[in-house]
Amino acid sequence: MYIVTKLHYHRKSKKLDIVFDDGLECSLTSEFLRTHSPSAQVQGHGTGMKLVLNKQHVAITKLEPVGHYAVRLSFDDGHNSGLYSWQYLRTLSTDHDTLWESYQQRVQEHNETEHTVPIKFVP
Repeated sequence: MYIVTKLHYHRKSKKLDIVFDDGLECSLTSEFLRTHSPSAQVQGHGTGMKLVLNKQHVAITKLEPVGHYAVRLSFDDGHNSGLYSWQYLRTLSTDHDTLWESYQQRVQEHNETEHTVPIKFVP
């Protein structure tokens, strides 16, 4: 079980630095954290992860510790319902590239679907 020993948010770059007790350090963007929120709104109540779009400019407005196991992140789009446990932050950190690639693929598929207009032939 990992423990976060330091969190530092950079307002200009919109990145959250995370340091774990075993020395792992990472930096995650606000966009990545927002689109991968552990909230039920994003996770989908067991129906699969919801696709959160257009969060390229989102910023974190508040970091609120929750006990000794998590942090609540508040974003400037009003979202603040997800508790980022240390274990979830660890997963986001170690699996970042795979998660981000998967997210980008889902966005691309969504955009392709949105721009496809079904053609109906009327006899």
